[in-house]
Amino acid sequence: MADVLSQAEIDALLQALSSGEVPAEEFKEEKTARVKKYDFRRPNKFSKEQLRTLYMVHENYGRLVANFLSAYLRANIQIKILSVEQMTYEDFILSLPTPTLMNVFTMEPLKGSAVLQANMNFIFPIIDLLFGGRGEMPPFIRELTEIELHVLKRLNGRILEQLRYSWSDIYSFTPKLEAMETNPQFTQVISPNETVAVITLNTSVAGQDGLLNLCLPYMLLEPVISRLSASHWLAAAAEREGVPDHRAVIEAILKGVPVELTAYCGRTRLPVRDFIQLQVGDVITLEKTVGQDMELYVDGHLKFKVQPGVVGQKIAVQVTEVV
Repeated sequence: MADVLSQAEIDALLQALSSGEVPAEEFKEEKTARVKKYDFRRPNKFSKEQLRTLYMVHENYGRLVANFLSAYLRANIQIKILSVEQMTYEDFILSLPTPTLMNVFTMEPLKGSAVLQANMNFIFPIIDLLFGGRGEMPPFIRELTEIELHVLKRLNGRILEQLRYSWSDIYSFTPKLEAMETNPQFTQVISPNETVAVITLNTSVAGQDGLLNLCLPYMLLEPVISRLSASHWLAAAAEREGVPDHRAVIEAILKGVPVELTAYCGRTRLPVRDFIQLQVGDVITLEKTVGQDMELYVDGHLKFKVQPGVVGQKIAVQVTEVV
């Protein structure tokens, strides 16, 4: 809380100002404009909530890929998510080393392409394991051979397949590997100024640390961008895990509940003296005419309009209208 000046201090201050001992500029409030720089050439299209949802989805993707590779290669493989960022595709390409493995794939029925980039510290230990080694790195980084690329193509297709499972609560698509390239400068499948979400995963294969980068363009995800919210993702996961099973059980139980059906031919009002004089063969006039629909009650609730009839040797009614 600011100190309160006494009247004597106020008078002394005014006198000092009038005499010039204290410059008046010292008491002028400094106005600073609160401006935040924004690059219109590189707009932020993904919201923070959408980036958080991508983080959660691909955290699960990392676990799925780690479990698959550990069983497939029979080695200790760990994959953990590091970050989720948005940038331009040009910035993403410029940040990659050469050589590296660029896997271009589609996510049908979504329109467009995405990229899964794997650096050589992840690729070479896997190649060594596939060919019977212990998952060691070569003495120097080199280009991949045609045989190695052919072997990796099938494996990378299986790695991309795990992406479909991790996204199943948000959107159903089928990833398909379209091309593989070792030079990132030749992978111009996306406009350089296009905003992309880059999911970075840290990998550990037989003790060798590497990186996986999943590049998802905004244009590719635009049809499902509204589903990238934590509430939608969690609700879809809960429904997939529990609700359908419970609903089926409830429906099966309800189908076995007996209900009473009552068909009313018609109604009328009689005085008590006429009622006590009724004899066998007497005719009671109802308010309904011949051919008019009767009323069918289900446990005391009017549900249907019906017409009387016979099925075999039994009296029956035919439903003509739902009330």
